[in-house]
Amino acid sequence: MPDIFFTSDTHFDHESIIRLSKRPFQTVTDMNEALIANWNAVVREHDTVWHLGDFSIGSDEPASTFAARLNGTIHLIQGNHDDRTVRDSAASFASIDMMKSISVDSQQIFLCHYPLREWNRAWRGSWHLFGHVHGRLDHQPRSKSLDVGVDSQTYRPVSFEEIRLVMQERPEYPQVAGGKRRM
Repeated sequence: MPDIFFTSDTHFDHESIIRLSKRPFQTVTDMNEALIANWNAVVREHDTVWHLGDFSIGSDEPASTFAARLNGTIHLIQGNHDDRTVRDSAASFASIDMMKSISVDSQQIFLCHYPLREWNRAWRGSWHLFGHVHGRLDHQPRSKSLDVGVDSQTYRPVSFEEIRLVMQERPEYPQVAGGKRRM
């Protein structure tokens, strides 16, 4: 049975991200190759990957060049650096959305490139997966939300089952005083 994975902020071909996010690579080529190898080490050909934005940035190399080397069916949640990816390489992705609610094994999951303080169905146990912040919020987890970006997840996609284990340890979405939601 195929597995489902989540990732974000690969920034293929973005040389400056090595310095900006303190990634442990000497060159952009080293980074690209490591990200591809790490991806393909966990994702099989028939698996599904939800990429939550900022797929590739940088040179004249189209995003399709990188997507073609990656295992799995890739769905893209568009990030702030994906305009060119969408314009030039849309056919490389099974779908492209700005945000999306999905269900995996009866678990509702809200996907968005950006971290949100509240999301669809948060009050009913929905998870929120995001990227964009390159690990800057890892020290302050917020209920059932998680940064799935490569900078927070050892430079590889993370499986639904791995996320389930993390979320089991997280508190439910906080209730307001008196246990009732204010409108």
